[in-house]
Amino acid sequence: MEILRVQNLCKTYGDGESAVKALTDVSFSMEKGEFAAVVGASGSGKSTLLNCIGGLDQPTSGGITLNGEDLLSMSERQRTVFRRRNIGFIFQSFQLIPELNVEQNIMFPLLLDYRKPEKREMDELLETLGLTERRKHLPGQLSGGQQQRAAIGRALITRPLLILADEPTGNLDSASSLDVMELLAIASRKYGQTVLMITHNMNLAASADRVLSVADGRLADLGGKRNEKLS
Repeated sequence: MEILRVQNLCKTYGDGESAVKALTDVSFSMEKGEFAAVVGASGSGKSTLLNCIGGLDQPTSGGITLNGEDLLSMSERQRTVFRRRNIGFIFQSFQLIPELNVEQNIMFPLLLDYRKPEKREMDELLETLGLTERRKHLPGQLSGGQQQRAAIGRALITRPLLILADEPTGNLDSASSLDVMELLAIASRKYGQTVLMITHNMNLAASADRVLSVADGRLADLGGKRNEKLS
């Protein structure tokens, strides 16, 4: 089942001779539960791609549909609500709220929608994240790896259609990076969520179902396990 479709996406910053083409005619799609990694050098356009897909930036032209919904035809308010309910974000810098404990940080997206998670659901998620004993700790009392796990929990709690992860292991050591990759794989395999991750680490990218490369704003599909299954 196709969840995400990106068609002929272009993004240009500036005008005239100073114009910079960040994305040029990018097209690809992702299936439900697929885990894809996007690799590329700094400035290649991969973060711009993620921001456009997540509705944080407006492309110059092209189309983006998520579960059949056209993101670019929505008003800013409609897109904000749709993003909150259907897209989970994981950032390199964690972006946890320092005054809230782990459990409160994880449930925060639901609270914005005037909802609360069921206790059983929260308990199961905390156990999956390895944070049961840290549920009442503030972010400042956690290691970097534990903070990123809490950030992943925040992205998972709404059971979004799509998870966008921007260098989620960039501030972590090797062991914590592997933990994060395992949790993203769980999101894909156990919860059936589609995951699109940016990374500079080709070793980590190789564990995804598919690897996409962005260079000078153009995207290429490098293949992976998904393609091997289809061949």
